[in-house]
Amino acid sequence: MEHLYTPWRSDYIHGKTPQEGCFFCLHQKSKNDEENLVLFRGDTSFVLLNLYPYTDGHLLIAPYRHIAQPNDLSKEEWIEIHELARRGIAALEKVSHPEGFNLGMNLGRVAGAGVVGHLHLHVVPRWNGDTNFMPILAQTKMINENLHTVYKKLKSAF
Repeated sequence: MEHLYTPWRSDYIHGKTPQEGCFFCLHQKSKNDEENLVLFRGDTSFVLLNLYPYTDGHLLIAPYRHIAQPNDLSKEEWIEIHELARRGIAALEKVSHPEGFNLGMNLGRVAGAGVVGHLHLHVVPRWNGDTNFMPILAQTKMINENLHTVYKKLKSAF
């Protein structure tokens, strides 16, 4: 029998929030990048691993400013977010060799935004067969590698 062990998800599953407020704002101010899974800090935006990933290596790229809409981004923020996406894709290709990517922003709660007020870009690496029967039959998403292992690999690639 296989056992799935994802201890970092237990607080999420049980409805506990590790901190009050916007985690993007809290993480950008913190100096503990490894604990907060912050991979890279740019001039206007930063990259971190998603604590609740769709797949291994799921990146989030957010501006430092707490803004909700793309039209509120400065030209510099818009360019840097997309440059960081390019760098993230290159790092993921070097480290984990995905066969494709999903990139996107969920703008507003009805669009699936988990953090409604702080715009962010998802970079989701994809592999053939990474979506299987587990979410449908067992309401379980399988993540293959520990977040901190993925963090260390990607940190060196950035």
